[in-house]
Amino acid sequence: MFKQKRIGIMGTGNIAGVMANTVRKMKSVKCYGVASRSEERAQQFASEYGIKVAYTSYEEMMLDSKIDLIYIATPHSEHYANMKLCIENGKNVLCEKSFTANAKQAEEILSLAKEKGVLVAEAMWVRYMPMLTTIKGILNSGIIGEPTMLTANLGYSIADKKRLTDPALAGGALLDLGVYTLNFAAMMFGRDVDKLESSCVLTDTGVDASESITLTYKDGKMAVLNATMNGLSDRRGVIYGPKGYIAIENINNFSSVTVYDTSYKAVKSVKAPKQITGYEYEVYSCMEAIEKGEKECWEMPHQETLRIMKQMDELRAQWGVVFPFEQEEAHSEEKEQIEILTGEVEDTIPEDTDLQA
Repeated sequence: MFKQKRIGIMGTGNIAGVMANTVRKMKSVKCYGVASRSEERAQQFASEYGIKVAYTSYEEMMLDSKIDLIYIATPHSEHYANMKLCIENGKNVLCEKSFTANAKQAEEILSLAKEKGVLVAEAMWVRYMPMLTTIKGILNSGIIGEPTMLTANLGYSIADKKRLTDPALAGGALLDLGVYTLNFAAMMFGRDVDKLESSCVLTDTGVDASESITLTYKDGKMAVLNATMNGLSDRRGVIYGPKGYIAIENINNFSSVTVYDTSYKAVKSVKAPKQITGYEYEVYSCMEAIEKGEKECWEMPHQETLRIMKQMDELRAQWGVVFPFEQEEAHSEEKEQIEILTGEVEDTIPEDTDLQA
């Protein structure tokens, strides 16, 4: 076990509260400080969760050398800027999923982290859970034969939450819920995807409300994934094989895994071990990596974070979902290219040339 580490929390929403409660019950980790865009909210949060320091701004948090890791719990649209601020100030980062709003942002963040020599990790918590090792062990045992297909779904009735329907906050079901189904498929069937197809229902604001995604793998396997913010689902993941199937309850926080034979009879069942909330595993992983001087967590390597981000970019492109800040960036880049080209043309014209000739 590592020496006691101090964690700082950026953001004061519900998920930040879950992390603060988790860290309070962990060993060798202390929730030392919290920062918000509102000093008042930071003070209230610190008081509620017994946190020593409430910073007046994100920038003030950067000046505190006592923090070993900053956990970012802000909306998806803010992850890029928040991580950039932390990394430029030499802070290790654990950022909530989805890592960024798009793959371009993710590439820039990972490149900057490498340059600055700090740890950066995506808080895709199921990747860090010991139950994942159990599930993969059962799958690889051959108990259902060579798997051929999986299904996974995740749905909650949460369309009333503004951040999920606001394009400016990188809203939509994909970055919040669909990312779990994509990660589930990746954890069970790997990376060799041959084809990515999908259909989607949009909200009035232009972000995705519900989607069905089909991944076809080079070896012939198939994954059918569904996500929605318009209704409650059973959150199940099921892996099919010629000798039976494996049912995983709650792909958002593995609770149990059950194996069924060809007679639909349960032949093996394992419940998840007791946990604080499940967030503790990602924190411990980060702290151990920091202790060893590593710059990424083996459970959620940078290349996997980036690959999933690229998949989500491709899906949004299929649906025509573009966030306002992406449009602004594209317009800015286009303008910059025009200015560069114009400058190059002007530089090739001799000073004494009559432009009206």
